[in-house]
Parts: sequence; structure tokens; C-alpha cells
Amino acid sequence: MTLRVETLTGPGLEAALDDVARLRIAVFRDWPYLYDGDPGYERRYLAAYRDSPGAVVAGAFDGDRLVGAATGTPMEDHAAEFGAALAATGIPLTDIFYCAESVLLPDYRGQGAGHAFFDAREAHARALGRRWAAFCAVVRPEDHPARPAGYRPLDGFWRRRGYAPIEGAIAGYRWRDLGAPGETAKRMQFWMREL
Repeated sequence: MTLRVETLTGPGLEAALDDVARLRIAVFRDWPYLYDGDPGYERRYLAAYRDSPGAVVAGAFDGDRLVGAATGTPMEDHAAEFGAALAATGIPLTDIFYCAESVLLPDYRGQGAGHAFFDAREAHARALGRRWAAFCAVVRPEDHPARPAGYRPLDGFWRRRGYAPIEGAIAGYRWRDLGAPGETAKRMQFWMREL
């Protein structure tokens, strides 16, 4: 399988959002997100990318089929609770680019898409004049009953990319876990690097 990664903005980004929603629902069902997604939630969530002129999707394609995607947007255009978590850094939100989700179907992993996703978003951030890139990762308890045996977090990959967790920069974000009756707040740890 050969993956092609394209940077999508404007109308190309908007045209890809239904496929991004499909991928988010499929991939985020797994640990550690355990996301019980639905199209209505996805429409509301992805509106931030449609509405932000600085947003980007790095799309991984197998032929014409979108099999993976990584999103990003200027920090001030994303969820207010995320920006609030970064206030203690003293860095203006207008200097930060938010690298949001990266989702890739399992059959396509291990072919370099993770690096290509970060490369595309970081290049887009630099083109917008941003000095910092940040993302956040869900924090689950070590003894969570759904944690798979032998699970390895992506911390090593992120550190090799130059990212480090920001002490105390934790946001709360809500979604419905698999099997849960409603949405609950999740702790999201921010990581950041200078571009």
C-alpha cells in the first residue's frame, strides 16, 4: 500500500470533513479515547475547522480514499477550554497552532503517516507565522479496566518530534465513552514545541 499525504485547506478541507468524521468515529473507538461517536457530535465539533480560515487537514489517501487525517487550526479558533489551559504559559494564543487529532486506519500504520501529519501541520503553522505548536492527549488512569495489556503510549514518538508535556496545562473536554449513558469530562494533557 502506498499512502499519499496531501495538505487540504479551504474548499478541499471542507469537502473532506465527512470523511474525517467517519475516521474519527472509527479510530477513536479504541483505547485510550473509547469514543462512542455520532454524526451529530462530529458536525458540531468539526465546524471549528470549516469556520477557521487558518485550519488545515493533512489527509492520507490510498488512491482517492481518505484513510487517515490530521487536523489543525490556530489555537484561538479552537475550543475555549483548550485556550484557557494554556493561559499559564504566558504565550499568546495567537502564537500557537493547535495540532488536533491524528487518525489513521490500522492497516495503514507504520508507513510514516504520523511524521507526515506533523510535518504538514507544522509547515502550515509556520506559514501562518505561528511560533509554537501544541496538541493534547487524553489522560486515563493506569488501572482503567479497558486499558489493553501491553499498551504503549505515543509519548516517545512525540518527544522525538520535539514535543514535551506542559506541567499543569490540562484541559477538560467532554465526549461519550463506549457504553456510557452520556458525555463525561476527560482530562487532556497539553504538549508543546517551539517551531
